[in-house]
Amino acid sequence: MLEAIWNAFFYAVIAGVLGVVISLTYMKTGKVSKNFARTLIILPILVCVVITMVNGNLGTSVAIVGAFSLIRFRSLQGSSRDIAFIFFAMTAGLTCSMGYLLFAVAVTVLVCVILFVLQLVHYGEKKTEEKDLRITIPENLDYTNIFNEIFEHYTKGYKLLQVKTTNMGSLYELRYHTTLKDEAQEKEFLDALRVRNGNLTVILGRTDMEEEEL
Repeated sequence: MLEAIWNAFFYAVIAGVLGVVISLTYMKTGKVSKNFARTLIILPILVCVVITMVNGNLGTSVAIVGAFSLIRFRSLQGSSRDIAFIFFAMTAGLTCSMGYLLFAVAVTVLVCVILFVLQLVHYGEKKTEEKDLRITIPENLDYTNIFNEIFEHYTKGYKLLQVKTTNMGSLYELRYHTTLKDEAQEKEFLDALRVRNGNLTVILGRTDMEEEEL
């Protein structure tokens, strides 16, 4: 009995070490959330302990599944990257709980190396950054072609995504996706738009493509 407890504790320690490695990889390969980075350290330990304790016990296993289901429905949706790291941490904890420590270490190292390589080569990233543009115009302006000349001069491409009324219908807000020809001309681009829309609000920022939820 004492030997089994010691083995379970040793497995949990190894899972915790792998959790630290996974958390460091998460912080070095993209946007960081402090709480999520800490969770990635704790999660492999908890999974390892839970699987070790319920091994061979059907009743306890059913209770654990129910508990995890409740946690799932009280959690916020995350990006595909966050979900991948959750599965990564759980996989490390599960593999350690089964006693395959060398395999768990090898898989963790392999996946971390792959993630670092993908980050270094900017795999999947666009060569030119697409930006989100929001322009407010008076209701008496025809927005159909009013900015086409400016877009053709300053951008490589543009697309009108949305038109909505604001300020009790007295204003329109136009939303575009644009790609600038030269980032250094961003201020000139915004000034040209302000001249055309009567110096009303113009907002230019990065698109939220990386924050899409599953």
